Amino acid sequence: MRAVALGGGHGLHATLSALRRLTSDVTAVVTVADDGGSSGRLRQELGLLPPGDLRQALAALAAAEDGGTLWAEVFQHRFGGTGALTGHAVGNLLLAGLFEVLGDPVAGLDEAARLLGISGRVLPMSVEPLEIEAEVTGLENGEAVSRIRGQVAVATTPGQVRRISLHNPGRPHQPPVACADAVDAVLNADAVFLGPGSWFTSVLPHLLVPDLHDALVNTNATKVVILNLMPQPGETAGFSPEQHLHVLFEHAPQLKVDAVIADRDSVPTPVRLRRAADSLGGRAHLASVAARGRADRHDPDALAGCVREALGLSESVEEGQ
Repeated sequence: MRAVALGGGHGLHATLSALRRLTSDVTAVVTVADDGGSSGRLRQELGLLPPGDLRQALAALAAAEDGGTLWAEVFQHRFGGTGALTGHAVGNLLLAGLFEVLGDPVAGLDEAARLLGISGRVLPMSVEPLEIEAEVTGLENGEAVSRIRGQVAVATTPGQVRRISLHNPGRPHQPPVACADAVDAVLNADAVFLGPGSWFTSVLPHLLVPDLHDALVNTNATKVVILNLMPQPGETAGFSPEQHLHVLFEHAPQLKVDAVIADRDSVPTPVRLRRAADSLGGRAHLASVAARGRADRHDPDALAGCVREALGLSESVEEGQ
């Protein structure tokens, strides 16, 4: 099975951790709008793609391979101390070096994948760093709409995010350009996954890159949305599970999905979620997919089992027989 997962951060890590239990042919397509922390510093200082979410995806796939655990741990290691390296992840610095030496982020990511010994691929949704702009209410009196820019600003806003748009700061009057390899991966996939993750800053941005949006709409792959376990403070505070799907439809009205996966304990009104999934052309699959004792984290084995059910996979297909 050729699986493609789109997202960023911890949410994409959860999907990749589940998919690697089902197939070795996994491609991660990662958002490139991060502007905070180590990634933001490297982006600002070097003008490169923010490497943090790309690093997370590589580490998730590396953890699945024999002998890959140590390198995954090294990639995730952050320097302490009080100097210039404080807070930087080893993997971020290595990716930045590869991007500069090779002059091509896709080639750099493929080289990092070889170093980690993984069989899948990690690709950026665009080979140029992008910027998120959000329309937000609640920052001023009444229902006045404010505009804020930047992934960190959107993710931490005390207001209510209504809609986002995506821009290339280097070419502000032109639409974002998709990574060609990412578009090909989506078009040639057997199954494509959106979510979980920060809805407005990690999941929806993929739908706002025109060529990637068109690939998601037109691919013959089975399309699966994996919902978050709980609303995210600031970004989706107060959102019901079905509201996540409504927002998805608002940003990509042409997109149809085949399945929606949600944790049954996170869905207060299942009938509403089933109705929302049906409006997108899909079927809701409710199961216990949260990690034991961690209501905010997916259990990779449980999520893999629910994905297998949603895709109608047999044990022989899962084992590659």
